[in-house]
Amino acid sequence: MGVFLATIDASIVNVALPTLVRSFDTQFAVVQWVPLAYMLTLATLILSMGRLGDVRGKKRVYLTGMVVFTAGSTLCGLAPTVYWLILFRVLQGIGASMMAALGAAIVTEAFPATERGKALGTIGGIVSIGIMTGPVLGGLLIDAVSWHWIFFVNIPVGVVGTLMVLRVVPMIEPAAGQRFDIVGAGLLFVGVLCFLLALTLGQTLGFGASRIVLLFTGSVVALALFGYAELSCPAPMVNLRIFGHGALSVGLVSGFLAFVATAGVVLLMPFYLENVLGYSPHQVGVLLAVVPVSAGLVSPVAGTLSDRFGTRSITTLGLAVMLTGYLSLTTLHADTTALGYVARFFPVGLGIGIFQSPNNSAIMGAASRHELGIVSGLLSITRTLGQTSGIAVVGALWAARVSRYSGVDFTMGPTRSHTQAQVLGLHDALSASVLVVGLGLAMNLGGLVLRRLRRERRS
Repeated sequence: MGVFLATIDASIVNVALPTLVRSFDTQFAVVQWVPLAYMLTLATLILSMGRLGDVRGKKRVYLTGMVVFTAGSTLCGLAPTVYWLILFRVLQGIGASMMAALGAAIVTEAFPATERGKALGTIGGIVSIGIMTGPVLGGLLIDAVSWHWIFFVNIPVGVVGTLMVLRVVPMIEPAAGQRFDIVGAGLLFVGVLCFLLALTLGQTLGFGASRIVLLFTGSVVALALFGYAELSCPAPMVNLRIFGHGALSVGLVSGFLAFVATAGVVLLMPFYLENVLGYSPHQVGVLLAVVPVSAGLVSPVAGTLSDRFGTRSITTLGLAVMLTGYLSLTTLHADTTALGYVARFFPVGLGIGIFQSPNNSAIMGAASRHELGIVSGLLSITRTLGQTSGIAVVGALWAARVSRYSGVDFTMGPTRSHTQAQVLGLHDALSASVLVVGLGLAMNLGGLVLRRLRRERRS
């Protein structure tokens, strides 16, 4: 219920942005902070909430998060102005950060290791359902009732979810003597916030702008101080030594790279489908569902297989399938049919579904019991940072290459360029995504080879 709430809310709001501009009689520059406020709050607090769960108890923090999220949804639906709506979205983000940080930790703690992949694979399937349901349900509610109901729809799910947490989630008391590192949490908050703001605002101001450079510099300084503070703290926010575990580090980096590639491609496809192929927004929505549908179909199966055959081999297979799909995407052109689009994208979704749940299982399996919350938080923030970075970097690359192929610096944006330039720019952006996924595949293949060599030495 928590995963469905967070996933559907992230996708349902984007559909309402044009309606919110009209309803509040404001500008898009203001309304875009409705999703941004939620995303920034979620990303900056995830790790802190994961650690808080380790210190205070995962069920307590998770339950609080679901209550706060549901209350925030109610207030969002009642918001009298766009500025109140943005404020209440921050409240929603606080609740969502508690749920997102601890969901995987609670599942890992509740299931034996032999069923962990299957359980996390089921969550992967729910993520796909939420992604598909959000835009469709949002459009129906806006047309049939009003934008307020895209938030009110969360209330019954949140109430039922809260009752389910109270009844079925086990109360496992945290290890005694743990403390919350306030200084580390503050430095991490500043570092992540500056990084995300730089990536987000840099897309419009330009990454060379003085304000953006200052934000990036602030992020580096804050994160460097965070690393120093954690190494000298007796009860650190994040025990940096856990990154010495190979499976955890490879899993986190591979997940980050996969989300960079996927988020960038998802950003560009609506422009390609509408501007180049000429599909309507409704048709675009249907075609974009190919990835979550194919990923949702195989995610539970992949999780079960990882329980039986091991996580590393299945994640490597998933990345290989993803790479095949991304390579096929580089052949998209101005005359691609809907069937051709689906045939190219289906392997991408299959690869994501095969990769994700075993990779999550490998990461969570590498965590000790008293660090499950923080590792679950690392898993979530890796996804958020990967998506944000992918949107910023791949989007900027596409715009730059379209401008290059057009021979003109388009101040109004790359979508005003001729279709051939847009397609050629898309090919370059997709080629970059191929390299990113290929790097993740190489890391996993290297891990498989090293593991085999260790086995041979032992024998």
